[in-house]
Amino acid sequence: MSNSGMLLRLSGSLREVLGTRRRQSADEWVAGSNGGEAEHLFLRATALFRTGDAETAIRLLRQAIAISPAFSDAIEAEGEALDMSGDTAAASARYEQARKLRQAGRAGAPDRHFVLRQQGSHTAEIVAYTRVLKSLKKFALPHLARGNAYLADGQPDLALADYERTLKLHPNSLDALALKGEALSALGQYAAAIEALDRVLAARAKDAEALNARGIAHMALGHIDQANADWRQQLGLLGGRPSAAAYVALRLADYDAALPHLEMMVRNDRRDPYWTVYLRTALLRLGRPLSSDGIVDGDSWVASLLALQSGAASESELLGRADTAGRRAEALFQLGVAAHGRDRSAARSYWQQVVDIGLPTLVEYAAARNELARSAS
Repeated sequence: MSNSGMLLRLSGSLREVLGTRRRQSADEWVAGSNGGEAEHLFLRATALFRTGDAETAIRLLRQAIAISPAFSDAIEAEGEALDMSGDTAAASARYEQARKLRQAGRAGAPDRHFVLRQQGSHTAEIVAYTRVLKSLKKFALPHLARGNAYLADGQPDLALADYERTLKLHPNSLDALALKGEALSALGQYAAAIEALDRVLAARAKDAEALNARGIAHMALGHIDQANADWRQQLGLLGGRPSAAAYVALRLADYDAALPHLEMMVRNDRRDPYWTVYLRTALLRLGRPLSSDGIVDGDSWVASLLALQSGAASESELLGRADTAGRRAEALFQLGVAAHGRDRSAARSYWQQVVDIGLPTLVEYAAARNELARSAS
């Protein structure tokens, strides 16, 4: 059964989910590219569909899709509503559209916890687990599973509450404790996150994902040596995972270590154009000729980054296209890379801006801090 199909059948928890959404501001909650209004329309539509009002449900789903065109759950839910209404041709087109959107979405950083590597909306899972918990409140697993859905959905406060409930029911769960650390870090409570992850790593020293999370929390607090020690240890545990190893080496700004992994990923994964961006980043920082593969189809932002690297785009052009804080941090980091060979002071200025505005989870944030530390020594 599809995620949205599950939700069409599990509307008993909609009141709780809607209540939660109302308690959050629009700035506090963003699920992928879906705003709170689109999510609210989606939930109303699924509730109406269950009562038999397919026509209104389809209309609301189309409104949600108009607000958030990449809202794959809403697109798939419309397909199911059309299918059950007898319009199989239109339903098939919606299913295919949802499938393509999910394939095109960029997953989370490959060196992070598997929960944070998920993409898209997780509303269906949240509603389903909330319904399960009505009758299984004393079981740890549904709390853990719903917490994972909340964390993947960008709601660390709600995830934290579920992880704490899990730990009350199962105090020795290292998995729940590690995820609690991730949620605390996402909330900016870095010292508390480190404390939780210290306990995980004391019992499970080779937990690569916990090492990654603790490194991010340390780096957020400016503990550069501690962060790098965690990432170096993680790097040693990632044999056979070139994508994760590449990201860890980039966090360390260790371009020699990153290069072979990036070369492998450019050869083996043509779906993610950032591999080409990061390979060329490493080559630029190592003073080597750029690879000839600098063209990307279907992603104008990545094409802009590549154009800057090739000298075909200006600073003002790139920053003018940086329409999110994350993209601005990426742009500033690449501007620092481009400037480094001719003006070290300008490069440091760009990288300091990355640290000032970037999220600590970004590869560019860690790399910028390491570049700054290296230039100061």
